[in-house]
Amino acid sequence: MLEFFSALTDPQTPFLRYALLAGLLSAIPFGIIGSYVVVRRISSLAGAISHCLLAGIGGGLYLQQAKGLSWCGPVSGALVVAILAAAALTLAHFQAGQREDSVIAALWSAGMAVGLLFLAITPGYTDPMSYLFGNILLIGKSDIYFVLALDVIVLGLAAFFHPRFLALCFDDEYARLRGLSIKLLYFMLLCLTALTIVLLVRVVGIVMVIALLTLPAAIAGNFAASITGMMAGAVVACALFIFCGMAASYALDLPTGPVIICIAAAVYLVSSLKKS
Repeated sequence: MLEFFSALTDPQTPFLRYALLAGLLSAIPFGIIGSYVVVRRISSLAGAISHCLLAGIGGGLYLQQAKGLSWCGPVSGALVVAILAAAALTLAHFQAGQREDSVIAALWSAGMAVGLLFLAITPGYTDPMSYLFGNILLIGKSDIYFVLALDVIVLGLAAFFHPRFLALCFDDEYARLRGLSIKLLYFMLLCLTALTIVLLVRVVGIVMVIALLTLPAAIAGNFAASITGMMAGAVVACALFIFCGMAASYALDLPTGPVIICIAAAVYLVSSLKKS
């Protein structure tokens, strides 16, 4: 642990400070949106969105490097695909006769397949591992501003629509009787989830993103008496997992993302056993 603190203050390792700052800033929307995801029980939908991102990442890289579209990139491609996936899942949820689980499976697998194809035809070598499993240490100063921008958007929308999201998460019929548009609220909640996932992919990657989105909220939910308390606990837990994961991975010379997830999973297991 002392070595990690020494590295944080070392002028030669600014990337470590950027990574930690981005992780701690990310913990805020992850804890808040993750609480909605857990309460509403849409973890599988969030998983489908996260795996669809590879199609956007691959497409963005292809357009940028093969077609010369400098304004396009993996992040912008991921955002577009994430919103499209949210719209498709919303339609599947409310469309009569559609099996939502089948749509989830189709988006999940097709997104990964299309993304890998785009990466394969993109000129030059592109390592898919950094997108699949993340590398928080690659975060730079410019990424901090991107994280801050998404933080403001996610937190602003979540705060403004919080009473409506509560009604949606706990009682659809009550929300409908209040005159709320259930379909629009559901789509907005999935869009916020999608934005949060795009933010989190740089930390732990596409494959493990769903774990860090849901585990802190699930842990906090074992002890919180209200959803507000659950959100606060999830934010603190997520920040601690990211900090401890970075410290442990630095000391043990292991990949940061998997270490973060292993710590979160271990704490979730212990908290669930104590709760029962």
